[in-house]
Amino acid sequence: MNHPPPPSRSPRGAQRHREEGAGDLHAAPPPESAAAAREHVRELLLLAGVSLDSVPAADALLVTSELVTNAIRHGHGVTAFRADVADGVLSLSITDANPRPPTARTGTVDRPGGYGWPLVQRLAERVDCTTRADGKTITTAVRLS
Repeated sequence: MNHPPPPSRSPRGAQRHREEGAGDLHAAPPPESAAAAREHVRELLLLAGVSLDSVPAADALLVTSELVTNAIRHGHGVTAFRADVADGVLSLSITDANPRPPTARTGTVDRPGGYGWPLVQRLAERVDCTTRADGKTITTAVRLS
């Protein structure tokens, strides 16, 4: 199983973007819904001894939900998913089939929303976006303490 690099010393919410050739392999089957992804992360948090009533757990679950929801809504579905907890950090990688990186937008009356991506950037210690011709992978690190 490939592991993402350790969190960088970038400021909280710092984002990096790079383009890469195809070839990332992820071991976990992709969840079919944000609820399924949250359940997987809940189990990891419990195994790591993180209280589900804590603010860090709520942040981790919100980041999970937003990334998977965005992959389903805007990325043509989740094609790969990985979640690991190590050294007090939840590392998430969500891959979808849309190569366009996420962008912040302002919601309107006709098209509400636009809050998820800024929330992910604010709550995660690190956010990386790697694009390929056949999609992208968003990798985040969320501190659990």
